[in-house]
Amino acid sequence: MAQAHRQRAAEIFLRGVAAADPAASTASALRGLDLRAKAGGRVAVLAVGKAAFGMTRAAIEVLGGRVHPADVLVVTHDDAKRLGHLDALRSGHPLPDERGHAAAREVERRAAELGAGDLALVLISGGASALLPAPAPGVLLEDKLEATRQLLRGGATIHELNAVRKHLSTIKGGGLLRQLRPAQVLTLALSDVIDDEPSVIGSGPTAPDPSTFEDALAVLVRCGVAETCPTPVRERLEAGARGELEETPKPGDPVFDGAIYRIAGGNRTSVRAMAAACDAEVEAEPLEGEAREVGAALARRFAAGPPDAYVAGGETTVTVRGAGRGGRSQELALAFALEAAKGPLAERADWVFLAAGTDGRDGPTDAAGAIVDAATVTRIRTAGVDPVAAMEENDSYGALDAAGALLRTGATGTNVADVVLFLSKA
Repeated sequence: MAQAHRQRAAEIFLRGVAAADPAASTASALRGLDLRAKAGGRVAVLAVGKAAFGMTRAAIEVLGGRVHPADVLVVTHDDAKRLGHLDALRSGHPLPDERGHAAAREVERRAAELGAGDLALVLISGGASALLPAPAPGVLLEDKLEATRQLLRGGATIHELNAVRKHLSTIKGGGLLRQLRPAQVLTLALSDVIDDEPSVIGSGPTAPDPSTFEDALAVLVRCGVAETCPTPVRERLEAGARGELEETPKPGDPVFDGAIYRIAGGNRTSVRAMAAACDAEVEAEPLEGEAREVGAALARRFAAGPPDAYVAGGETTVTVRGAGRGGRSQELALAFALEAAKGPLAERADWVFLAAGTDGRDGPTDAAGAIVDAATVTRIRTAGVDPVAAMEENDSYGALDAAGALLRTGATGTNVADVVLFLSKA
């Protein structure tokens, strides 16, 4: 029965992924706008993120002859599958690299060419922040990378990471919109953040930034990295906090007058599609917090009375303690399996639990996530792996791989954060 549940769970997950199809979402959003009234000159398309190909294809189909191929720029990651004749600048993900830095410079060059009669159509999807690094003056890409590594080890949330990134960049935090002006700017986003907050999606390159240099500096302190992060990072944030550097544009800044920002799709799109496929109970609130704690809490909750089907979406975090491999969905799934093994769920063979990233890539691994069941922990131990030690080393990938529990889908072409599914009926 468990194998049938596993197959059914994977099918439901893929249905959720399909519901967040970037091409369909983008086409629907564009058809609801009177683009002709927005610009009489060139239409420049800039697509950045894991769903960049699909979003660009839809934009070209809807806009037709208004878009010249020379005015289309796609920036995406190495695993993204090319669509038709579209080509792209490839950048590093999840860790930014010099290719991304070069892509950012090309974006800024093209932005400077646009005038008041032009329309800039900016298409943003998950991964955009890492794919388009643009270090501020005095800060090197390696400085930003090291600061990010330290913040992740310190347990920084996505909002905290973005507060720091925006103040170390010339593109993030509304910086791109500043450079695109005086052109008309229309942004469509396929959201990979749970509250669909524009300032967080892709670190908000065309959105107002409510965070400040002081906020970014406070993140370094809270995460315990103020003294260990690269000196140029700390010095820039300190200078900004003293008022010596220009702040990112805030809500109400005239630079945003007339700019349009629309959410084309998001995590709830996938959650609703998955729930419809199995008549599931839907979690009202997004899953957030430490991945291992969320996974264990769900296992305790379901031990008291497992639902027939349950679906939730969210984006948890992982505080890196060891040197293993894995991602937040894999760590959440392993934590669920370990906690389930301690209680009534261990005696039942009629359930599976899936945790996966909708982009098909959980952390720096080749797995989207994992599907665990009552026998997962036993299979891990039978393979000679200590699942508790693996958790402490953040090696959820190794433990789950040993049990044959990893879910591998390949790159999906979309990214609307993570989903979980508990299933105990066929």
